[in-house]
Amino acid sequence: MPDHSTTAIVFTGKDQVEVRTMPSPEPRPGEFTVRLTRSLVSAGTEGICLGRLFEPGTHWDRWVRYPFHPGYSAVGTVCAIGEGTHRVRVGDRVAVRSPHASVVLVGADEDVHLVPDSVTDEEAVWFHLATIAQVGVRRAEHRLGDTVAVLGLGPVGQLASQYARVCGAAQVFAVDLSARRTELAVGNGAHTGLTGTAEKARSAILEATGQGVDVVYDVTGAAPVFAEALRMTREFGTVVVLGDTGTPTAQTLTSDLIVKGLNIVGAHDMHGAFAAGPRNPWNNQRMGELFFSLLARGDLDTASLNSHVFPATEAKEAYRLVQARPEDLTGLILDWTTL
Repeated sequence: MPDHSTTAIVFTGKDQVEVRTMPSPEPRPGEFTVRLTRSLVSAGTEGICLGRLFEPGTHWDRWVRYPFHPGYSAVGTVCAIGEGTHRVRVGDRVAVRSPHASVVLVGADEDVHLVPDSVTDEEAVWFHLATIAQVGVRRAEHRLGDTVAVLGLGPVGQLASQYARVCGAAQVFAVDLSARRTELAVGNGAHTGLTGTAEKARSAILEATGQGVDVVYDVTGAAPVFAEALRMTREFGTVVVLGDTGTPTAQTLTSDLIVKGLNIVGAHDMHGAFAAGPRNPWNNQRMGELFFSLLARGDLDTASLNSHVFPATEAKEAYRLVQARPEDLTGLILDWTTL
């Protein structure tokens, strides 16, 4: 008999994780369901949500309501189709934006990508974090030969470093407190790995470049780093805030903004969904398609970023790791095939 239940990861309160069984969703016209094989934990974002590490009144505070269903990057197989659905067929392997659950419902207008045969589930599961990173890279408006610093080498920072290289950066400085993370970024094309604080990296970057870098990505989510990002950017350079902090009131400007005429850009997940138009055709769907093209031909590497795999039933242990040792993580995958 078919299984009419789904298993889902739910945050029921601050620091509270449950693995719940609930009725499986049924597709309506234009919809379909996907049985997940893998989903990717966005450790920075989900750690902030789980620990409520954000200020009252922020967009975080408005977003995180209990029961909260985390997750937004997954891969699996289409298992049922609603009437009038022509985008996919039962049995197709797809990457979808969905919460962590064994069976998920996909709406008619949501981003869906057929996964190329040459791409594994473990590689494909990165697709939505890759579009988030791509939003930031597009906002940077790179020029061939740019010098770039990426501060914070978690999942999105690792991808931003790779994208910057694909865009033709002459020098990419990859900065993180974790030596393993900096070594990983260098292994994937960054030119210089700097292990330590942003302040320490600033000294090394200014010594190497003489004037600072053209583009800095602050992907740390740590409010104090923003000021250091301003200080290491060259005159008329760009700072892309790609790491979303829970404490924005602690981000402070320095005189570098005025003195050097800096361009500060905020880049967020939602921008890819709404920014597309005649002058900017790159919505989330198209950015995802480009990601899979780059991945299939070897211009991007996500397989090496996967540091941990947990059976979905051990989600509590996975999130304990997210909260206790986030510096150990790059890619934390939940495996739904063990249910």
